[in-house]
Amino acid sequence: MSKTLQTYIPHLLDVEKAASRLKGIAMQTPLMQNHTYADRFEANVSLKREDLQQVRSYKIRGAYNKISSLSEEEKKRGIVCASAGNHAQGVALSCKKLGIQGTIFMPSPTPKQKVEQVRMFGGDAVNIVLTGDAFDDSYHAAMSECEKLQKVFVHPFDDEKVIEGQATVGVEIYHQTDTPIDYLFVPVGGGGLISGLSAVFKELSPKTQIIGVEPEGAPSMKTSLEQGEIVTLSDIEHFVDGAAVRRVGTKAYAICQQNLSDMLVVSEGKICQTILDLYNKDAIVVEPAGALTLAALDQYADKIKGKNVVCIVSGSNNDITRMAEIKERALLHAKLKHYFIIRFPQRAGALKEFVAEILGPDDDITYFEYSKKHSRENGPAVVGVELKRTEDFEPLVTRMKEHNFFGDYLNDKPDLFQYLV
Repeated sequence: MSKTLQTYIPHLLDVEKAASRLKGIAMQTPLMQNHTYADRFEANVSLKREDLQQVRSYKIRGAYNKISSLSEEEKKRGIVCASAGNHAQGVALSCKKLGIQGTIFMPSPTPKQKVEQVRMFGGDAVNIVLTGDAFDDSYHAAMSECEKLQKVFVHPFDDEKVIEGQATVGVEIYHQTDTPIDYLFVPVGGGGLISGLSAVFKELSPKTQIIGVEPEGAPSMKTSLEQGEIVTLSDIEHFVDGAAVRRVGTKAYAICQQNLSDMLVVSEGKICQTILDLYNKDAIVVEPAGALTLAALDQYADKIKGKNVVCIVSGSNNDITRMAEIKERALLHAKLKHYFIIRFPQRAGALKEFVAEILGPDDDITYFEYSKKHSRENGPAVVGVELKRTEDFEPLVTRMKEHNFFGDYLNDKPDLFQYLV
């Protein structure tokens, strides 16, 4: 049985107070019509461009609202947070703007680019501590610091003032259009954004359907809502780092229980395909979490036809070094890239035969690893092939088998795939 938690509900008056605090700090981001997705789904699709904030995500809203609302005594003691991404940047800029000293704990493997961004936004107002191998390690270190020095911990999502700050996105959306919104798609990580936003829309536009979207590899909110209680996921995929959490916030979960129309999950491959589409067709650069809502529209194609739809683009902190992986995941999702174990006869001309007689005219070898072993009749090779059309796959496999080259197909063997490719 579903357990409904009785807890805090953000009110519109509190969100409007947050909006006043954020004037001159967080920009009112545009609500822009998008013709690419409007044409594709025959709907009026608009994007709320939170990727255009100074810190390139909506996280500045919650961080600044929380920190600016502290008492003078709390501000004097300083604040602490744990984050490897957008929250850290929002906290850093808030500390600099307010003249408050902050300590930001980040995992040791955090890419240098992200560390430098936090340092740039915070300047002398922040002290960055790299510790542990993952977020949980940094979180525990941050909490220890808070207890020892009596500092305030600025949670990335499970905090009333943070939720009210994120909810200002919803107030802006409501006032930026005269047309009633039928569907509002919102990315979900810990739940701070969607809980605050859904509470606002329940007051201002109760007929709007609020649809949450999570990455398939970290469906913490969907799993919790389905089971009727907050669930801590034992294992998650970290690729969509802006929305990959093991456990959603207690306050956020309780609000979402009451306000959401649906919770969707989208595969990481589909998210990557959407990132590339946005870049190639609309010149919009987004991080994986920023593409979540648009990647989910296919699942609602029939329902949104002819409707007014808003998708929140939550952030654009995407490291350019990830683009090769993003393209790879997109091709795998589209079934245009395939990996095989090929059995090459250990004789001269075998590779030439494979290229000439097995590959189609538009097929391209993108990965090849082979080790010749003279004691064997056949030498195995791991081969990656990129296709132009999905329908070319079956004929390719047929030719491999007919010429005794086929050893195994790796795409559907994830445990083996991650070690060989």
